Amino acid sequence: MTTDPFELATEAAAYIAEQTGVRNHEVALVLGSGWGAAAELIGETTHTLEASAIPGFSAPAVEGHVGTVRSVLTPDGKRALVLGARTHYYEGRGVRAVVHGVRTAAAAGAETLVLTNGCGGLNPDWKPGTPVLISDHINLTATSPLEGATFVDLTDLYSSRIRALAREVDPSLDEGVYAQFTGPHYETPAEVQYAKRIGADLVGMSTALEAIAARHAGLEVFGISLVTNLAAGISAAPLSHQEVIEAGQAAGPRISRLLADIIAKL
Repeated sequence: MTTDPFELATEAAAYIAEQTGVRNHEVALVLGSGWGAAAELIGETTHTLEASAIPGFSAPAVEGHVGTVRSVLTPDGKRALVLGARTHYYEGRGVRAVVHGVRTAAAAGAETLVLTNGCGGLNPDWKPGTPVLISDHINLTATSPLEGATFVDLTDLYSSRIRALAREVDPSLDEGVYAQFTGPHYETPAEVQYAKRIGADLVGMSTALEAIAARHAGLEVFGISLVTNLAAGISAAPLSHQEVIEAGQAAGPRISRLLADIIAKL
């Protein structure tokens, strides 16, 4: 297997095309905690591949994530590539592995990338189960998916066009800045206050690195978070991964319908 990340993404895209018979997927989605059911509502799943069989992919290490890659035919005839196997930075596989799915999506023909996640909210008004559009991010991982002298403008990384389409579906949607920490531990109350002071509204352990790689690959990026809990210190309640899963399950049908309706407008 090649060690060049872009060649590996091309190999993965070729494998997906061979297995599905679909040469190009116009849209790609990374479905995080709470968002998995959206794949059923976007359209007809025509092919489901085990991620671990695709070059460069691994089975997910986190409960609540599925280990498949799906090819979905939308009602308007578009092809969506649904990436259920997300690699998190804290898994220790390196940043190349974290963004491999994004680069594979670009190699598979995608022009738009939808990034979703479950996260902690810093706004007390955002109760668990609240979807929030990502307007920008703060990368607190101290790394980048870009290597060498690769300079990429991130000024308007998260598409204002698609955020406007999302508000056509649901005018009540708020937006905020997402801060990616490395994890896997949750943030301390002091770290949450630090994130708040530097401009964050949401905190989590994914998305920012993927978005950077997507911009580098020329994809239009849309990000949406599900607030699964109030961040440490915002609420007196202790944090737990079970809480994240339960909040995602409770909100699943509503947010999945929301995301499917947004995808239909792309």
